Amino acid sequence: MHDTIPVILDCDPGTDDAFALLLALASPRIKLLAVTVAGGNVGLDRTLPNALALVALAGAPERPPVPVFAGADRPLLGSFTSEVRVHGVDGLGGVALPPGGAATAEVAADAIRRILRAAARPVTLVGIAPATNLALALATEPPLAAKVERIVLMSGAWAEGNATPAAEFNALNDPEALAIVLACGRPVVLVTLELTAQALCTPARLAALRVADGGRCLRAACDIQATVPLSRRFDGRGAALHDPCAIAWLLRPDLFTARDCAVEVDLGPGPGRGRTLIDRWGRTGRPANVTLAETLDADGFFNLLGEALVRLP
Repeated sequence: MHDTIPVILDCDPGTDDAFALLLALASPRIKLLAVTVAGGNVGLDRTLPNALALVALAGAPERPPVPVFAGADRPLLGSFTSEVRVHGVDGLGGVALPPGGAATAEVAADAIRRILRAAARPVTLVGIAPATNLALALATEPPLAAKVERIVLMSGAWAEGNATPAAEFNALNDPEALAIVLACGRPVVLVTLELTAQALCTPARLAALRVADGGRCLRAACDIQATVPLSRRFDGRGAALHDPCAIAWLLRPDLFTARDCAVEVDLGPGPGRGRTLIDRWGRTGRPANVTLAETLDADGFFNLLGEALVRLP
């Protein structure tokens, strides 16, 4: 059906990835072709079983299973730096899920290329992890970019970072990969920290999700989110649900405002490494290469989450 959106979702579960992955699985408008997994929030030895468990948790007999592929366990340079203070040592805040099946026996970048080659119509790539898997796929077979409809990334910040004073976590973990994806020539939507700060999951909003008439998936998502520390960035009022904002953009772009602008990534070795230099006001005169999501209807976003997740088992 042409009103569906074919999607490859690249993730590193991760507490907020759990909400994003379940939202994608719950949404009839998204045809999820594959889930590819990188290290990031925690190591690949944790993010891969987490992705498999979440996909299995949302499974239903009437739907074919979504294939899950293991990808990069390190960035293009150096190594990933995990964030166990937020996600716990297992990535899901210590919430034990029933184990999922086995990953499909193909490397993530190879799977992305294969799916793009065979696609009857352009595919949307959604990246809510360090961009390593996407960069490896696009850099090693550049003509396949023509098979990409758009790329939606949860990455970057136009002001202060959350991993360093300069850099957001995903951008810092593989800035070279992010630069490759931004330069691939396809439309890119960037969902930054300033946008995701508006998706603030307060205790009241989490309680409202809990009382919805949902099943095991909604309960698991709420249990996982309850383990996330209330953020100092928001004076302890809640924690940002970063990654599901990228999925929400696909489903309800009317919840957002955005502008086109030029973006580049600091690839230097110093304290600015990973910073996304976002020219919101056109000061550089460089051509726009990104659609930057700027504002979010937060109540609409949380309504979307609740309405979607109650459809899952």
